[in-house]
Amino acid sequence: MDQNKLNRLNEDCHRALTEILRRVKDPRVPEMLTIVKVSVTRDLSYCDVFVSALEGSERTKEAVKGLKSAGGYIRRELSSALHTYKVPELRFIADDSIEHSAHIWQLLENLRPEERSED
Repeated sequence: MDQNKLNRLNEDCHRALTEILRRVKDPRVPEMLTIVKVSVTRDLSYCDVFVSALEGSERTKEAVKGLKSAGGYIRRELSSALHTYKVPELRFIADDSIEHSAHIWQLLENLRPEERSED
């Protein structure tokens, strides 16, 4: 598959999954769940969905369990949203990049507290 077409499909999947996850009613899936990255394989067999929760890595792992449980519903909704011949199998992966970036931001904020008080 052409790389440009694959990139568009990744973006379309990202947009559609963001909308679909708002409608998932599993209590393990928090409202503040973020899709960090979507990566569809070239043969459209699999779609890796990297998710992260603001509440931390443990909450993200619980959310992944909930998403795997609702995988059939999510895939069916994705099928109607994408209008493609083949809908990839979804693989949800916990990603701690948001938690990691918040930690780095906190470290940077703590480096120069005296400059803030002077301004």
